[in-house]
Amino acid sequence: MPDRGGGPTGPRIRVGRPSRGARTLLMTLGVLAVLGMAFVMFAGFWTDWLWYRSVKYSSVFTTTLWTKIGLFFVFGLLMAAAVGFNIWLAHRLRPPLSAMSMEQQSLDRYRMGIAPYKKWLMLGITALVGLIAGASASSQWRTWLMWVNGVPFHQKDPQFHLDVSFYAFDLPWYRFLLGFGFAATVLSLIAAALTHYLYGGLRITSPGARATAAATGHLSVLLGVFVALKAVAYWLDRYGLAVKSSDFKATGNWTGLRYVDANAYLPAKTILFCIAVICALLFFATLWRRTWQLPVIGFGLMVLSAILIGGLYPAIVQKFQVQPNEQAKEAPYVEKNLKATREAYGIDDAQVTEYAGASGTKDKNKLRDEANATASIRLLDPNIVSPTFQQLQQMKNYYAFPTNLDVDRYNKDGKDQDTVIGLRELNLSGIPKQNWINDHFRYTHGFGVVAAKGTTADANGQPVFTESDLPSKGDLPTYQQRIYYGEKTTTYSIVGGPQKEIDYSDDNGEKTTSYQDRSGVSLSSPINRAAYAVAFGEPQILYSGAIGEGSRILYNRTPKDRVEAVAPWLTIDGDAYPAVVDGRIQWIVDAYTTTNGYPYASRTTLGDTTADSLTAGNTQRAVLAQQNQVNYIRNSVKATVDAYTGKVTLYQWDTQDPVLKTWMKAFPGTVKPRSDISSSLMAHLRYPQDLFKVQRELLTRYHVKDAQTFLSGSEVWQVPDDPTNKSGDAVPPYYLSMKMPDQQSQAFSLTTTLTPNGRDNLSAFMSVDSEAGTSDYGKIRILKLPTSTTVDGPKQVQSQFNSEQDIAESIRLLKGGDSDIEYGNLLTVPLDGGLLYVEPVYVRGGGLKYPLLRKVLVTYGGNTAFEDTLDQALNKVFGVQGSTSPPDTGTANPPTSGNPTVQQALNDAQKAFDAGQEALKRGDWEAYGKAQKDLQAALKKAEDAQSKAGRTSGSGGSKSSSSPSAGPSSSPSGSPSSSPSSSPSSSPGG
Repeated sequence: MPDRGGGPTGPRIRVGRPSRGARTLLMTLGVLAVLGMAFVMFAGFWTDWLWYRSVKYSSVFTTTLWTKIGLFFVFGLLMAAAVGFNIWLAHRLRPPLSAMSMEQQSLDRYRMGIAPYKKWLMLGITALVGLIAGASASSQWRTWLMWVNGVPFHQKDPQFHLDVSFYAFDLPWYRFLLGFGFAATVLSLIAAALTHYLYGGLRITSPGARATAAATGHLSVLLGVFVALKAVAYWLDRYGLAVKSSDFKATGNWTGLRYVDANAYLPAKTILFCIAVICALLFFATLWRRTWQLPVIGFGLMVLSAILIGGLYPAIVQKFQVQPNEQAKEAPYVEKNLKATREAYGIDDAQVTEYAGASGTKDKNKLRDEANATASIRLLDPNIVSPTFQQLQQMKNYYAFPTNLDVDRYNKDGKDQDTVIGLRELNLSGIPKQNWINDHFRYTHGFGVVAAKGTTADANGQPVFTESDLPSKGDLPTYQQRIYYGEKTTTYSIVGGPQKEIDYSDDNGEKTTSYQDRSGVSLSSPINRAAYAVAFGEPQILYSGAIGEGSRILYNRTPKDRVEAVAPWLTIDGDAYPAVVDGRIQWIVDAYTTTNGYPYASRTTLGDTTADSLTAGNTQRAVLAQQNQVNYIRNSVKATVDAYTGKVTLYQWDTQDPVLKTWMKAFPGTVKPRSDISSSLMAHLRYPQDLFKVQRELLTRYHVKDAQTFLSGSEVWQVPDDPTNKSGDAVPPYYLSMKMPDQQSQAFSLTTTLTPNGRDNLSAFMSVDSEAGTSDYGKIRILKLPTSTTVDGPKQVQSQFNSEQDIAESIRLLKGGDSDIEYGNLLTVPLDGGLLYVEPVYVRGGGLKYPLLRKVLVTYGGNTAFEDTLDQALNKVFGVQGSTSPPDTGTANPPTSGNPTVQQALNDAQKAFDAGQEALKRGDWEAYGKAQKDLQAALKKAEDAQSKAGRTSGSGGSKSSSSPSAGPSSSPSGSPSSSPSSSPSSSPGG
């Protein structure tokens, strides 16, 4: 019987080794775990490669990958070599064994413990620091590519007279190398010191010398390298002053040198550089002197100098030279900042013109005609009418429109028409029965464009659709209507295989289709299927029978995500918008090149400057890289994403931008030349909103060119809060076809208003020409209002609208019992020295879930109108008789006619109108809608009778003045005129 041992406390139990079967099982599980982890890593890499190859941007993937790998291995090996060499050298320089002190006896146990594992321990330490350093270095792939491919700006900074490319491309890389050098030196110093201590080269409590000569020399060299790197840091800090950010009481955020930087910090950095070089030489000299006395004294003097020269002296200069006469001292540097900031943000050519802000003396009729010629007032607010599009054109619950629609231009009969446009995209939450097959195989795409005239609505307050229904039809030429890639398409779909997709539904039932393009990644390979099953965490992809020959997986389907993926060096605008171009739906995405290394240009945070009342409620409209601080931005790339194929095309837009040229050099062939943009695509390109918002924020301060005025702060403006939104966020800019005072014809423009800092009256009106392909594209015009008088700003105009008694009463009637009033975009139009404000008013209620255009608010020169149509409101504001209005008979009755049929129809119209007004007062929307239909029918009857009478008499007579004019964009004729208080609306549905 085997002896199990024993003792005074009982038998000892020996723990036996695991059986061979158990060891085999454990080894097998370990190998499987390692293989599983390896396959997970491989799946991520493999699916990324397949996706980039599918969109034909594999060069972006390979260039980025090899750059990261190269940086990882080069800097990882350098760090490992530096630390490993110093550990090896410290071990080699260890002193011979001598009389053992208590300290050395304690350390001897550790020396003996690690002796068998010295090589493995050293390899482990160096590998660990190498991996960390390599991973850190690989994240600098953008910095490396910009440095190695940088092209000159051909602009020099005003202080050191170096090309801007030095600050944008070179200095960031030099700073990274310097940081790496510091890290390698410090880690080597720590590793060498610990090794010397472990093997007796350094002693703390032992009698005799504290360090051997070899240890002293070794550590002194490392300290000398550290101080030498500090000297390099001081030298680079001199140039860093040109891009240094600081708080400046007079202006807030400031970038570049100020008086104290140029006259105190700059010489201080030069002096400290010289001291650091001398100190480093003293440390190196210990190789011969074998004493730390001089280098320690030198290092102490360097630290003291850094405190006195680098800290105390600049503070004295600021206190006793700058503050007593700040404006005079800082003015030359402010001028440099003004010039650089305006150049860096593309606002140096902004045209500032004095504008009276008060109406002129033109004849009222002439002024009324000029109002029509100056702007095509957009009454349909794309940020309000999405629910209306949804209610009238959704068709099925699995379709949806974005929260904010877009504004574009489409040519009709040779004339551009401002158009509100949205796509009927896929809405997975509306699928009748949600499961894996329905979510990813059956319901895969949206269908069709829905577009409406931006300048009008119909008699019911609904949009006048120019493209509608399912399948969509209207004014647009034939195009591919299926939408596989869109803003709301955030999940993957598997298409093209044995499982048919639901195309759309009509009165004859569901139509099915199968994806015909080669977009996406093929799932015919078992490896691909396994990789995507792991990457998406969906094992059914591996074995589902719904996947077969021809199956392809579509993902990364939002336009912004696709553009960012193929061009990770671009910053993407927050608003991608659709356009029908050459028979395809194309998503147009504006993209920016940025840097924060433009000398003297003030920095801004993109997330802050692009935020407004729209982005607050819709994060999809927010610019990517929100917290990026930049001080140079260009809209260098226009990108398109095909809504059917997902094809991404990048076009060079700014042909002079050196940052884009640098990236095009780093990724050759990814960006197409501007000349490849077709005329049909050019017609839909526009000036991007996010760039405009950044520029308007900068122009609130940088519209002045005089340093003294800039420093005084007397001309500082601000972006006003949105008066139609209670969130307290900035008013968004609006697209509008209009002409500024110096323009001869209307141009598609992006407009905004600006107010004085802390006040509500108007300071300026700003617009930028957004008509791509024209010579004036991108030209910023600012109408600066006088400071000696006050002109109402948006908030004051809104308050004026709300406070007028007649308007307030009409709004009260419109609200009825459970209706809500929604104010549309408050548009501003410069007109004859004054400002014309127009605001559509929508009503949502009476059982309706969507807003309808009911009224139009207009004010000009102190006159305000609140009418059913824009024409009526303009006529009232300018005090003129509209050409389509019925003649004034002096009574409330309709005009008489010699034709009995016409007269009877007009009498019927009057009765219907009166009935409608009574129903409106009672809040009976059903009766009101019936009365409006009767009114329209009576007017149509009168028009037909009058036309028939004219043809019968052979007079070729024109249409009667009672001919109706559809929509709130023009006056409905034949209906008796009424004041705002007596006629809140002429359209049903409240």
